[in-house]
Amino acid sequence: MSHLPRLIKVLNVAAKYRLYEFLDQQHSASLLRMLLRIYAIPWSIAPKNKQSKNARLRLAMEELGPIYIKFGQFLSTRRDFIDSYLADELQCLQDNVPPFTSPTIEEIFEQYIHQPATSIFSELDSTPLASASVAQIHAAKLKTGEEVVIKVIRPGIEKTIAADLKLLNWAARLIETHLSIGKRLRAIKVINDYKNIILDELNLQKEAANTTQLRRNFEGSDALYVPKVYWDFCRSDIMVMERIYGIPISDISTLEKNNINLKLLAETGVEIFFTQVFDHSYFHADMHPGNIFVAKDKPEQPQYIAIDCAIIGSLNDEDQQYLAKNLLAIFKRDYRKVARLHVECGWVPPETNIHEFESAIRSVCEPIFEKPLKDISFGQLLVQLFHTAGRFDMEVQPSLVLLQKTLLNVEGLGRQLYPDLDLWQTALPFLESWNSKRLNPLTLLSRVQENIPDWIEQLPELPKLIIDTATNSQQLAEINQSLVKKQEYIDRELTQQRVRARNSGVAALLAGALMLYPPLGSLVSSLPILSVLLAVLGVYLLCFKR
Repeated sequence: MSHLPRLIKVLNVAAKYRLYEFLDQQHSASLLRMLLRIYAIPWSIAPKNKQSKNARLRLAMEELGPIYIKFGQFLSTRRDFIDSYLADELQCLQDNVPPFTSPTIEEIFEQYIHQPATSIFSELDSTPLASASVAQIHAAKLKTGEEVVIKVIRPGIEKTIAADLKLLNWAARLIETHLSIGKRLRAIKVINDYKNIILDELNLQKEAANTTQLRRNFEGSDALYVPKVYWDFCRSDIMVMERIYGIPISDISTLEKNNINLKLLAETGVEIFFTQVFDHSYFHADMHPGNIFVAKDKPEQPQYIAIDCAIIGSLNDEDQQYLAKNLLAIFKRDYRKVARLHVECGWVPPETNIHEFESAIRSVCEPIFEKPLKDISFGQLLVQLFHTAGRFDMEVQPSLVLLQKTLLNVEGLGRQLYPDLDLWQTALPFLESWNSKRLNPLTLLSRVQENIPDWIEQLPELPKLIIDTATNSQQLAEINQSLVKKQEYIDRELTQQRVRARNSGVAALLAGALMLYPPLGSLVSSLPILSVLLAVLGVYLLCFKR
């Protein structure tokens, strides 16, 4: 078990920080709690860590490394799910991870760029500006005068991530093999998708490409600014980009001091998310507070600044359409349409009883919609719908996992900025406008025009395609005719075999009767050779002649 050392490490850290205190004493959690307490016995000799259990959880995540830090970052934005004090503690994971000091930033730059740092930079701060789970950032100034930051991957982090991924794959296989919910969760597929995501974070050249594309998508936008990348100094382990100055999105007091319109800021964040998903089909999928800033100079028309574009999500046309239709149907409480869409897009089996599924969705949604919309957590609603659809064998959709996570992040950030944020009121007009645009005749005509060049390119191949289709149809007809003949031959053979079997039985009965009937039996015994010949002749006639 190659993952065993890492498993032991995880258990050791959990015991060291007494994380069993987060587990209740009921149901299945009680067994895990008991095991962790037993495992923690050796640690009882050492002086106890007197920090709060929230602080101990943060320290444990920091010690366990990037995958656990990423999970903590996500939890810190979900104040509707976890205690606010725990959220405050986990928020420190955003940029307070202890930095590394060896090798130095100058040594790393020269190793990957093959030029001395002094030949490129007039200033280079050896003390990190920020230190995160996978990389850290240093401030610098180019000799041409531009202020930049240098992002470098933590040395040796690949080994830690590889060990964690092996452990997660092992746990996923256990879940799928031994738990009834395992196949529906598609844990192995989800872990494999997450593996691609976390490995992408280790490739800064890919992040630079993502950043450049996102910057292009919002070129000239008043809603979102993305910093410039300096491609001459980008490699897989190092990236140089424009330095930005903004207020961290989590620093509410500073935002208020700068008279930032928090209500508009929260609503703009929602609009940016839906613009990325539905207009660009290219969205920043790691929107935790450490990656989002606000420009200081536009208080009444607040502008976001996004960094760390390592994790990017995208949807194909079919996913976009089904997602938009589902959200619109939920907004309008059209539960039958929600049920039908789940079946149409394959999220639940085709044999699902639509009426029962609709009724189950209604029973979940109606009590929630009785509240004012601003008090409804979209994240909570998604969780409830997931549990309900799970009763109808809905499988987790790995292609939408990133999107769901990002939507939860967006809602968490928005509610943190403006507790009365009505996500529904902000999202509904956008979705309706997008859907109307999609069905607009001019949009449909534009799509046709986009496809015309491809159709023209295929015109010379059209006669061959027609001939191939006709040939294939003829071949299929011949194959079908041959199969019919073979089936007829098999049917005849089966009929003959049944006749032979019946006749064999008749022959056996006649032979038995012949031997048992005394007069004939005495005759046969007196003429043995003749009787054998007659018996053989009779069997032949009965069994092999129709």
